[in-house]
Amino acid sequence: MLKLFKEFKPFFISIVIIIALLFLQASAELALPDYMSNIVNVGIQQNGIENAVPEVMKVDTMEKVQIFLSQNERNLVNNSYKLINKDNLTEKEYERYLKKYPAIENESLYILNTDLKEDIEEMNSFLGKALLIVAGIEDGAPQGVSAGNVENNPFANFPEGADPFMVLKNAPKEQIATLKVQIDEQFKGLPETMITQSAISYIKNQYEDMGADIKKTQSNYIFYIGGIMILISLVSMAASISVGFLSARVSSGLGRNLRDKVFNKVTAFSNGEFDDFSTASLITRSTNDIQQVQMFTVMMLRMVFYAPILGVGGVIRALRTNTSMAWIVAVGVIAILTLVMLLFAIVMPRFKKLQKLVDKVNLVMRESLNGMLVIRAFNTQRFEKEKFDNANKELTKTNLFVSRIMTMMMPTMMLIMNSITLLIIWVGAHEIDKGSIQVGDMMAFMQYTMQIIMSFLMISMISIILPRASVSAGRISEVLDKELTIEDPIAPRELKENAKGLLEFKNVSFRYPGAEEYVLENISFTAKPGETTAFIGSTGSGKSTLINLIPRFYDVTEGEILLEGIDIRDIRLHDLREKIGYVPQKGVLFTGTIESNIRYGKNADASDDDVLKVIKIAQAKEFIDEKEHGILSEIAQGGTNVSGGQRQRLSIARALAKKPEVLIFDDSFSALDFKTDAALRKAISKEIKDRTVLIVAQRISTIMNAENIIVLDEGKIVGMGTHKELLKSCNVYKQIALSQLSEEELAI
Repeated sequence: MLKLFKEFKPFFISIVIIIALLFLQASAELALPDYMSNIVNVGIQQNGIENAVPEVMKVDTMEKVQIFLSQNERNLVNNSYKLINKDNLTEKEYERYLKKYPAIENESLYILNTDLKEDIEEMNSFLGKALLIVAGIEDGAPQGVSAGNVENNPFANFPEGADPFMVLKNAPKEQIATLKVQIDEQFKGLPETMITQSAISYIKNQYEDMGADIKKTQSNYIFYIGGIMILISLVSMAASISVGFLSARVSSGLGRNLRDKVFNKVTAFSNGEFDDFSTASLITRSTNDIQQVQMFTVMMLRMVFYAPILGVGGVIRALRTNTSMAWIVAVGVIAILTLVMLLFAIVMPRFKKLQKLVDKVNLVMRESLNGMLVIRAFNTQRFEKEKFDNANKELTKTNLFVSRIMTMMMPTMMLIMNSITLLIIWVGAHEIDKGSIQVGDMMAFMQYTMQIIMSFLMISMISIILPRASVSAGRISEVLDKELTIEDPIAPRELKENAKGLLEFKNVSFRYPGAEEYVLENISFTAKPGETTAFIGSTGSGKSTLINLIPRFYDVTEGEILLEGIDIRDIRLHDLREKIGYVPQKGVLFTGTIESNIRYGKNADASDDDVLKVIKIAQAKEFIDEKEHGILSEIAQGGTNVSGGQRQRLSIARALAKKPEVLIFDDSFSALDFKTDAALRKAISKEIKDRTVLIVAQRISTIMNAENIIVLDEGKIVGMGTHKELLKSCNVYKQIALSQLSEEELAI
């Protein structure tokens, strides 16, 4: 998969935007449990009172609290609170405070007069204890102190009926300091959260004494936090939609680019490269494999980048919530990683096999469809059906194995997640009982743990696609990284504009890549413009191979081929093939019309007169005129709606329309009857002049009028000359001629 990462370069900006949006989405998702915890802890349990720093205090409460504060603490409290009454407030301010705290009508109140978080957090750390002491004294003894235990109760020796606060207010500083130390010792066993919650309970009572509407305060807080959660959820949703949109664009663009590159690469393949890849395999790589990479790209952009952000953020937030349950997160993560790695190890080899089996099914299907007439002729439908069934069953068997393994993943994941949830509730309940955490904290920790596990679940989902996508990426890379054996020269030479097409073979030898024996050996001849050079020989003598060397479908192993005195390996492939008109053994037509196929070589450059002329030369006018739409008649894929002879004549017309300097007919007249063959050759010799014509043929009648006939046998030239000369000098040619024509016909 890493080999294809360079293909993401055009989408760099989009990927950066996606990652930024994923950070935003993850931050929003991670913020929600904290707010939910606040609703439970503050909104429900603490009636909307956030901390132990009261927004308003009575004068006598302030005096009682300050008894138990140090000088620095008193200074901070005095600077943070402001004494208000109906005399020092404007009418508007008074009405506002009266509505909120009706007690201001009869007494002065201290109002919190600071928004600094640092000051509030600092006051929260000591006001909670002070308020709890005040509440305890008012109830008979400070929280956590038994009034009956003289040894531990610092208030046990107070005179009966005396006001403890008046006694403490008039007591020496040293005595107060000693008393505070004793009280602090009593608080050591209490968790901070319990102290804060107990202090808030006292604050709530104070608010009620001042006439404040606690239920309204509680509902306002819950609605406020709930509103923030809705806004955060909307931001998360917008980020998620944007990521989905951008990731779809990136994956689609990547698929488009890969298809373009694979297609362009394949079109540059020589016959040597095509020998390494079957047609079915190249089709699978261009479609199914690229689709697998596209699917992985979407998942990667939406989950692979998102999962680590969510997982790491979840761990940090969970540890900030409560460290005593961190081991539960570790247990869950280890369990999921073990499951994913185990499944990955089992499934990866099968995914590699899976793509090859898809190739095999495509190959068998393509072979059967192409050879359907032969299959029917030999009555081997049952054999082909069994062959396809075997390939299909093997693919199905592998797919079932992979699917069965993968179906185990989700239930196992859910089992792990539910087990972790139960474990958190079990451990969290004990922590709540001890006062270490609050209910909201446990719920937040549970959500963070689920987010961490979900991040690993996302990665595990990727692990389902990754093996197959990795195999597909490797197969695509094999095509893209395939070294071309035939490429444009580094320093190309230009052909002259008035080049006529003089072609010369000099000591040419050729063998196929990886083969030991030569297919052609020491071939030398010259094909001149205005002349026809023909090749004949027995099957397997190397005629078509020799012809394939001219357009550089293969490169010579030894020797050189010259066009206008320039080695064809020093000419750009486009320039070389622009000079050549090639008609293969099997006529190939493309989907479109008859006209579009004839214009295929020259496109818009060919005039209507040129098209009509080559149709006449190729002896195709008669059957074209018989068609309802004439030259605009549709041609099916591969030319399946015309006969073999018609297909061949249209292929010849296409090559002639190009007006090339070199015309190559690779046994192109074999599908024509003798009459059409003769008429076609006569028209070519009459209309096509000053061109180099090369003909490969099996029939003597096709080539007997050629200026130069080359006889090949086992890859070597065994005769060269005219028809009459070869009858006298070449035994191989004479045997071929006598096998087709009688001696009387040859004499004529």
